[in-house]
Amino acid sequence: MLKVCLLIALAAPASADALVATRTIRARTLVAAEDLTLVAAEIPGALSDPRQAVGLEARVAIYAGKPLRPGDLGPPTLVERNQLVTLVYLSGGLAISAEGRALAQGSEGDAVRVMNLGSRNTVTGRIGPDGTVYVGWNG
Repeated sequence: MLKVCLLIALAAPASADALVATRTIRARTLVAAEDLTLVAAEIPGALSDPRQAVGLEARVAIYAGKPLRPGDLGPPTLVERNQLVTLVYLSGGLAISAEGRALAQGSEGDAVRVMNLGSRNTVTGRIGPDGTVYVGWNG
């Protein structure tokens, strides 16, 4: 005769913290520590550590009491559309700079199209940490 034992383990539900906004954070606003609070709730997809959000820019409006999700945030915008920027062409030891007008907004490391104001040519470059747009550079 075969005995079948059934073991059922009931565990207490695991609680997780979720990061929510303490006030309405408008789109394109940098998130500060005082804008956030942790609540004891399991919210799928919500961030759980303030370090994941502080210093980032809200890509959409985040209303008070709503959870912060990774897609709602991104790196701060350094270059605005139509902003005058410094274009720098780097190749080996050669560096040439010119003034340009950004044709799109972007953050550090983003590729952005810029019109060289001197030649009226459009080039694509990467935004550096200070907002300078580098052309011909892969760094």
